[in-house]
Amino acid sequence: MPTTLTRIVVNRSHRLARSDLANRPGMHKTLMRLLAHPAGPTPRKNGGLLFRLEPGLDPVLLVQTADAPDVTGLPSGYGTTDTRDLTPVLTALTPGLPVRYRITAAPTAYRPTGAPPDPVTGRRPRGKITALQGQDAQAWWHRKATIAGLYLTGPTETLRSPFPSPERPAPFYKLTQFDGTATITDPNLLVTALREGIGKGKSYGAGLLTLAPA
Repeated sequence: MPTTLTRIVVNRSHRLARSDLANRPGMHKTLMRLLAHPAGPTPRKNGGLLFRLEPGLDPVLLVQTADAPDVTGLPSGYGTTDTRDLTPVLTALTPGLPVRYRITAAPTAYRPTGAPPDPVTGRRPRGKITALQGQDAQAWWHRKATIAGLYLTGPTETLRSPFPSPERPAPFYKLTQFDGTATITDPNLLVTALREGIGKGKSYGAGLLTLAPA
């Protein structure tokens, strides 16, 4: 099945579209309509749905799916769509190829809470999941990029997502945008990361990695 990327220019005058721009869970629910055959207990994951709201004056959504999307599933007037097959891009990735990248991610880590060890196993609790910012977020992305088959070669720009948070956000899903240049070290790892996304918060618009020629 081809991995596809759909660009949606969102119509601000559409009531649901306007509501989705202020509500990431609502946006996720709407975009799930693009999946022609959602199935199983994890339909987003099974359908390969990842999305990102691009910065700028005009709201643009990038939506990736594991198969061709059913754009008729979107409400009439929600926005204009353009879909392309990513197969040529994925098959052209080779070791040493320089690329530009962008990802809006939710950098997180587990922090110790000071809770005592389990009296039976002696193991300490995993800790509390916490949002990372600043240098901690940068370090998180460097680790994730390395695991994803990328060697970062240029400065990484970090921009806090300018779009509204959900009405009831999970406290650890704070979106950070990373832009920069990199060299591909392992195309197989990179294709997996592109298809599956990186990090947590994918239902909140995090995790979609996109590439362009450097």
